[in-house]
Amino acid sequence: MLHLLYTTGSPFARAVRIVLDEIGLDYGRHEEIAAPSAGGLAPPTLQVPTLWHGDLKLWESGIIAEYLLSTFSHRPAVEPPLAHEAFRSDALWRDKLVFSTIQTFGTAATTISQMRWTEVTLDANPYLERLAEKLTHILAWLDGQLGDLESGFQPGFLSIHDIFLAAHVRFVQARPLGIDISLQKYEKLASLLERLDARDSFKANPIWWWEPGIIGYEPDGTPVFEGGDRPA
Repeated sequence: MLHLLYTTGSPFARAVRIVLDEIGLDYGRHEEIAAPSAGGLAPPTLQVPTLWHGDLKLWESGIIAEYLLSTFSHRPAVEPPLAHEAFRSDALWRDKLVFSTIQTFGTAATTISQMRWTEVTLDANPYLERLAEKLTHILAWLDGQLGDLESGFQPGFLSIHDIFLAAHVRFVQARPLGIDISLQKYEKLASLLERLDARDSFKANPIWWWEPGIIGYEPDGTPVFEGGDRPA
């Protein structure tokens, strides 16, 4: 059986869980509110999500997603269907470059979020300002990689590119990071994300966010803070 270790608010973990649901795989859920510490189930990188499949242990969300696509061939009857491979042989380097760029977006966004937990804000840190600027440049470039308002990054299929981008962008929009990515300016990306929001796998894995002091969630995903109200 498959097992997945993940944190509640991670967009990388959300993307992997969506891939698992798209394939229709049952798996053991090992959910942590905060990042796991050394000595637990986490890998040597202290990185989540982490996937176990028998004796195989994988971390890094892109590697996990690629493994799932290549290992499990079943695809439920959903349109568009989940792609059978992470990177197409006839567009190998293009697909890898796009996915790497999407993951760069996610890393920048989560870094800004993590720094916010330590009360370091965008306007007080030039490095974080640079990361926020990077987000808009990446979105503009990715919008240009989509063919039209009806296509994803691999036309005719739901790709891991589509899934991870949606997880990362919705993460930014759901968290109080002080960032306005103005998604409406990128019509093709906005159209893609709106379609993905309606898929069962996305609705089954909602966007929840975490920061210090959160001890649980309401059924609709509203965070519950220790002692009641969110700290000022």
